[in-house]
Amino acid sequence: MRTDIKRTMEQARMEMDILSKVYSKVRLLSRDELCVDNSDDACWRESCLGGGEYCQDCVSVMSIEEHRQKTKLKYIGSELYEVTARYLEIDGKPYVMELIQTLDDSDSNMENAIDSQESQDAEVFYKALYTDALTGAYNRRYYEEHLKKRVLSAGVAIFDLDDFKLANDTYGHDIGDRILKTEVSVILNLIRKTDSLVRIGGDEFLLVMPGISQDNFDGKLREIRRLISSAEVSNSHNQQITVSIGGVMAKNEAICDVAARADRYMYQAKTHKNSISTEWGIIEMPEHAVLSAGKKKSDQCILVVDDSEMNRAILCEMLKDNFDTLEAENGEEALDMLSRYGRRISLVLLDVVMPVMDGFEVLEKMNSKGIIDDIPVIMISSEDSNTFIRTAYEMGVSDYIRRPYDAMIVRRRVYNTIKLYAKQRRLTSILSEQMKDKEQNRQIMVGILSHIVEFRNGESGAHVQHINVLTKMLLSRLVQKTDKYDLTWQDRETIVMASSLHDIGKIGIDDKILNKRGKLTDEEFEIMKQHTVIGASILEELTMYQDEPLVKTAYRVCRWHHERYDGRGYPDGLKGEEIPISAQVVSLADVYDALVSKRVYKKSFSHETAMKMIFNGECGIFNPLLLECLKDIQDDIYNTVYAEGNEMFDSKDKEGQGIKKLYEKSVNFGGGAEFII
Repeated sequence: MRTDIKRTMEQARMEMDILSKVYSKVRLLSRDELCVDNSDDACWRESCLGGGEYCQDCVSVMSIEEHRQKTKLKYIGSELYEVTARYLEIDGKPYVMELIQTLDDSDSNMENAIDSQESQDAEVFYKALYTDALTGAYNRRYYEEHLKKRVLSAGVAIFDLDDFKLANDTYGHDIGDRILKTEVSVILNLIRKTDSLVRIGGDEFLLVMPGISQDNFDGKLREIRRLISSAEVSNSHNQQITVSIGGVMAKNEAICDVAARADRYMYQAKTHKNSISTEWGIIEMPEHAVLSAGKKKSDQCILVVDDSEMNRAILCEMLKDNFDTLEAENGEEALDMLSRYGRRISLVLLDVVMPVMDGFEVLEKMNSKGIIDDIPVIMISSEDSNTFIRTAYEMGVSDYIRRPYDAMIVRRRVYNTIKLYAKQRRLTSILSEQMKDKEQNRQIMVGILSHIVEFRNGESGAHVQHINVLTKMLLSRLVQKTDKYDLTWQDRETIVMASSLHDIGKIGIDDKILNKRGKLTDEEFEIMKQHTVIGASILEELTMYQDEPLVKTAYRVCRWHHERYDGRGYPDGLKGEEIPISAQVVSLADVYDALVSKRVYKKSFSHETAMKMIFNGECGIFNPLLLECLKDIQDDIYNTVYAEGNEMFDSKDKEGQGIKKLYEKSVNFGGGAEFII
């Protein structure tokens, strides 16, 4: 059977994609499309060279009839073309692949051009067909078609990456791909052109080195192991690569038989990891494995909790080759170790019935402290009632194993649970990073918008910064004093961010009014008051985002941050709790910052004076509960918002009254104080 003409349709299409980069035209034609059974000598389809002609002596017809490749040269006008027809059997049916190339009509160059093109074509296709796209090593197809049955005298080794699946699940496939490429790069740089490195599995590679002596092969394996373990993988969380290697010498044997032997030695090496095991002995292993007489130590540590010393000993013996272990004989000891070692413990194997504190009490404590969210628990017990098992799962255990148990099952369930938690932690970390990036981008955009308004108004960014911090402080104190407003953590963060946009409506106010140094006239004041409505209107027109909490909250803050608790504010004259709490809090923060800030039309007031003016109602009437909050936090305001070291602090102001930039224009509220728009 000729394997060189066999293709699947997918392989044929891939081949055509590659060849189309080399040839002027590539076509795939079935027997029916060629009309081979027609009695006329002409090909009853349009010419492969175009122009609506029909071919005489069609090489494609001859190719499909003779089951072999045919080539002809043909002039069309002054252009010389080479037409190659390759016979293929695609999914069991006869096809011809036509390859058409324009040639120089120089007789001296023609033959070289044809040979060169065919050589290049063959090389491109061979590489695409037999090379692993990720690593550059040979692929499994190459092994099956060219290497598996070959009889050679050679050094043969199987390489398997240690803990690759765990690393892949923990850090993601991108890191896994980098690890694979790094490993292959190291090996390819150390072997000869006559050697073959084949990726035969996900993280498993076969190395065949023909004609090498055992001593040289031994040294080569040592060098490969050493350089892989010291290789650095870019952006991989400092992930170290290690490999387990099994090596044998083939003596005129089929590679498939020798590879099977090498695979067995590789599994021996994996009991130590980062080791080499060969048919002539273990030639190299990590230092800790030698010192511990072959006992492999893992980064994962299992806490075994059982009041029976024999049960603990059995479980530790089962796990010792794969994990480190800690022991506790009751629940109190277990909690003490969890507190001491924290997340260095990867998993807890927990008995149910124990003195001092039983397994369910341990679970209750782990739940109350949030430990079970980070450290999984597998409960092991002879209790098999549905009530016990249901209760265990309801309290958060990841698995339940009944006694008596099989060692392999225990190891596999422990490994699977650790892997699952590692994957969950990675996904949580990725989600947190994405949320952090999204939140940061949102804050940047809000900051840009608020600074645009301040820049137009001749202000700096300090006012928005101060309002943010004051709003956050007031909200924190408010939720401590009362649950009346049912403000979640997310609600409070949204209000703080929305406070940055409280004056966005000023972008619609005339510059002459915004930047007027003196007192505003009544007419100018009425225009200035419109900034609340303009800001709300801007947000209202964001129809795509009307359901977003930030837009909803910012609308309330923009429109109503100049309302007052007694109904004497603007623009709608809302009273008391008709005013959204978000607008009430931002309003009080806005007033305080305006009072203690120096303006072109007034000096800065001291904290004491500002507090007196606010509590006396000179700035309008505020929610009594919020005034209590302001009073409660007043000792922290200066250090948190206006302390020396803040770029807005005026070091020449001995009383700590100075804030360099000015934010609002003076308005008479009827109480004698001119402030705040």
